[in-house]
Amino acid sequence: MPAPRGAADDLDPSAAPPPPPTHAVLKSLLGAWALAACSTEETQAVESHLTECAPCAEEALRLRDAVALLHPEESLDLDPLLRSRVLEGCLGRRPARIPVPTWAAPYDAETARLDALLRDFGDSEWHAPVRLKWFEEERRQSRKTTVAGVIGHLLTVDGLVATALGLDDPLGAGPSGPKDPTDRTEQYWESAAHPVTRQVREPWREQGHTLVRTVSFAGRGVAELTVGYGRFDLPLADAFLERAFECWVHAGDIAEAVDYPYEPPSGAHLHTMIDLAARLLPGALAERRRAGLAAPARHLVAAGAPGRTLRLEVEGLGGGIWDIALDSPAAATSPDTTVARVALDGNEFCQLAAGHIAPEEAAFGQHGDREAIRDVLFAAASLSRL
Repeated sequence: MPAPRGAADDLDPSAAPPPPPTHAVLKSLLGAWALAACSTEETQAVESHLTECAPCAEEALRLRDAVALLHPEESLDLDPLLRSRVLEGCLGRRPARIPVPTWAAPYDAETARLDALLRDFGDSEWHAPVRLKWFEEERRQSRKTTVAGVIGHLLTVDGLVATALGLDDPLGAGPSGPKDPTDRTEQYWESAAHPVTRQVREPWREQGHTLVRTVSFAGRGVAELTVGYGRFDLPLADAFLERAFECWVHAGDIAEAVDYPYEPPSGAHLHTMIDLAARLLPGALAERRRAGLAAPARHLVAAGAPGRTLRLEVEGLGGGIWDIALDSPAAATSPDTTVARVALDGNEFCQLAAGHIAPEEAAFGQHGDREAIRDVLFAAASLSRL
């Protein structure tokens, strides 16, 4: 049976190859080539043509530059909020069987953010000098250490929360060990046989995970446990907020030391940290008054009765309004007894409470009793420590 017309030609290996694309065809493919939308054969033909045709090569460069403008370069650094968004999405689909308590979430988030910053540090970054700053005895104080030394400081002070939960103390001292954060830090730094190195990251990281895991499984009553910090005690829930705040502040110190940007906490978490500081202000003010560092109380009242009040307005991320009792921590606050108002930016208030700025440099809005304003600003700075 004779083969169909053309079939023999298709099978003949000596048949002539198809003619190459013309200049006009290749020029029409330049746009698709710039967008990487050509087939493999078309890409090879276009790129071969560009080595021979100067006008098409110039046009190809212009098109490739135009395409680059449509796709701006993106930072290779992960968004610090990525972890929170992923967790939020996961928990929205299937709630956690053992959820992290709301009051422990800021600590969980801030330790995770700091750990992400540390993950890719080399030896040079771990030994980069860091200057820790705080406010004490009416003036700013500072202490020089390294990135590794800062993590050691966080490890030892977090250990106070660990011992309150019956967990191991990183100092090995247990419940009878020193309670003052500065004493604990000095003991840790001095007891090290060699300067603290990157090896401190793993115990700090594991301790943080253990703390969050322990309170997640412990139930509601655990929030009422007390954590002793030497000169004052805090309920466990507030202690976790205090540790989240210090973790963020020192993460900022580390980021500054290695010249790396670091964002503040989420607005909701920052609000809880500011709220803790505001709640501690009446007690800090009373402590300064007993030490002769603040003006005497002007109008003592019975516990629960309205007394002189300062209205603190924190603006921006994490902001809100807090009324601060001036003459006694047990006094009630009232708009009718407000004698002064202070307005600060949220980040500025946190830097004041961290001892990073002086009280005289804070507050961009002040009205009313100048003495009361000064006492509250200095009380806020006195919340800081090493």
